[in-house]
Amino acid sequence: MSTPMTSEMLSRFRQGFERAQAAGVPEPTAMTVATVDAHNRPTARTLLLKDADQGGFVFYTNLQSRKGQHLAKNTAVSLVFWWREIEEQVVVEGTVEPVSVVEADAYFASRPRGSQIGAWASLQSKPLADRQELVDRIAEIEKRYEGREVPRPEHWSGFRTRPHRVEFWYGKKYRLHERVCYELVDGDWEEGLLYP
Repeated sequence: MSTPMTSEMLSRFRQGFERAQAAGVPEPTAMTVATVDAHNRPTARTLLLKDADQGGFVFYTNLQSRKGQHLAKNTAVSLVFWWREIEEQVVVEGTVEPVSVVEADAYFASRPRGSQIGAWASLQSKPLADRQELVDRIAEIEKRYEGREVPRPEHWSGFRTRPHRVEFWYGKKYRLHERVCYELVDGDWEEGLLYP
């Protein structure tokens, strides 16, 4: 298990997140998630952060999706939060590990029913003949679970990103930005500043 983030790092992240919320950032939990395929080609997409604690940053996905397949083979990941309205960015580099079954079940149960149905109906990242095919799959799943709770599919769960490097970027005049970097060195977090 990797070294947890310090309370200072987590506090810095939460303060930035709260500033983003207060400034009306439309979706402050949005983050770019970059993974690497079997040929070392990077791929990035936007996901939503679902939890952040000293253990890391949590997101959920279909494990059979493109990103899920990448992470099954290569756990290296990078996350980028860009809060344009306050000119702040957080870059996280680390590795992922699966969340526990208890965590995945609890989060899935908290989702709207339509999202639960969608997790079953979508063959995420697979080719789709036309939109009607998806509509038909949704109707089939709705019928299957009519009048009862929708269980979490085995192919749907979450990942916790355990960071080894976290950089906080604060936009400043004349592009003389402030960059505060935390890096894990021999099991201990080291804090430093970087030139803009």
